[in-house]
Amino acid sequence: MENTVVKVRCQRIGCNAMFSDDDNLDGSCQYHDLPTFHDGMKEWSCCKKRSHDFSLFLEIPGCKTGKHTTEKQVIAPAKKKPVPPPSVASSTNASTKDSCSRCRQGFFCSDHASQSKPVTIVGDKSENLAGDASAESNSKVEVVKPPKKIVGINEPQICKNKGCGQTFKEKDNHDTACSYHPGPAVFHDRMRGWKCCDIHVKEFDEFMSIPPCTKGWHNADPEP
Repeated sequence: MENTVVKVRCQRIGCNAMFSDDDNLDGSCQYHDLPTFHDGMKEWSCCKKRSHDFSLFLEIPGCKTGKHTTEKQVIAPAKKKPVPPPSVASSTNASTKDSCSRCRQGFFCSDHASQSKPVTIVGDKSENLAGDASAESNSKVEVVKPPKKIVGINEPQICKNKGCGQTFKEKDNHDTACSYHPGPAVFHDRMRGWKCCDIHVKEFDEFMSIPPCTKGWHNADPEP
């Protein structure tokens, strides 16, 4: 009984021939390296031959010769550009934000680019001062709230309630520990004030010195 010769298909790009170990001689395989595609043009990187038609592109004879193989050619992924490490200035800026009275109390600070833009109150409606129409579309996007961090009862924290900004420990926190403004802050026609206590002034320093009108718990992680 005669032995049956099993043939397999060559996996080199541009060859696709059937072969067996007996007829796999050096030079029997004609193949290409890797194809490149750009703006509808197909090109072989090895011989620079190209075509707009994919069928004609595959019929371009291979420019390299060698032995057939069953191993597929691996296309190396594009190298990613290395991401530079954060600069020292960013950590310095963060420490400065912690000591800034405006940042600690949750107000916009041009020096540290903290917080969002002020909100203008007109009647019962609030709108962004920049007139950004994207606010409506952004409100439809579900935002996943990050989990609140767990802190020890003796760990110092900075209260983020508007008008407070004090450092406190959770063991000393209670329902009248914090004096703050529930807000919102109102910036309109060069006037600054609080809607909660209906006090409005012209100068920002005067606005910052408006005494808080509400008592409550210190909060280092307020709801957005």
